[in-house]
Amino acid sequence: MGQDSLYGMKTRTLEGKEADLSQYAGKVTLVVNVASECGFTPQYKGLEKLHAELKDRNFAVLGFPSNDFGGQEPGTAEEIRSFCSTKYKVTFPMFEKVVTKAGGGQSAIYATLQAQAKELPDWNFCKYLVGKDGRVLKFFKSKVKPDDAGLRREIEAALK
Repeated sequence: MGQDSLYGMKTRTLEGKEADLSQYAGKVTLVVNVASECGFTPQYKGLEKLHAELKDRNFAVLGFPSNDFGGQEPGTAEEIRSFCSTKYKVTFPMFEKVVTKAGGGQSAIYATLQAQAKELPDWNFCKYLVGKDGRVLKFFKSKVKPDDAGLRREIEAALK
């Protein structure tokens, strides 16, 4: 994986453990900036359904909590995990809270996604479809729900 591949990067899990994204090399992923107090938060249900349905086909949803928009992810890692587990039964990988916006504190992961997609989230629950090589295939705005037919078509095409 090249330096410009998402799968060549390291981060931390929501619990603060080292996480090497190379474990997703060869898989298709949907990278989502999530938040617990947003109007789009019910998308957790659809994201979990998508993850559960496709995980055996080398697909994963990767959640990156962010407090960038409307202060809608104010919680600690423990509070975020508790919320996701109890309210939405989230089993897909969740990572440490990040800054998605461009600037000094921006996560290296979001800087890489931005460089590839030429787009950054403008609200919570924006989605990057990342191919098996760790490069962004497509960017989807918040309003595109996990069960959107267009999103599903793109995922299916990437899985082929």
